[in-house]
Amino acid sequence: MTIAHYHGSCQCGAVDFDIDVDLGHTAVCNCSRCRRLGSVLAFAPREAFKLNSGEDNLAEYQFNKHVIHHLFCKTCGIESFSLGATPDGKEMVAVNVNCLDGVDARALPSQAFDGASL
Repeated sequence: MTIAHYHGSCQCGAVDFDIDVDLGHTAVCNCSRCRRLGSVLAFAPREAFKLNSGEDNLAEYQFNKHVIHHLFCKTCGIESFSLGATPDGKEMVAVNVNCLDGVDARALPSQAFDGASL
């Protein structure tokens, strides 16, 4: 596991964040939301994530079991991260790797995640 520090934002920059995350284990989910968004996801403990600005500019969308808080910028519509918990209750953040500065998400090795079956 190689954890590194990254800066990220939505397209317009209103939502700005930093995260310490391992990009060696990314996922491409086929659920009805991720498939349409084209998200490449990396997961980290909630305490590894810092929202620098834009909390007041976030809107939330929940679907299916309503356990993941899909947060997106009210201005540009980009979902740069979402919040949830692991099955054992640990708070997690799923960052959209496409929103990290200097990272080519499509060049990273990723695993398919069958979110459509959940």
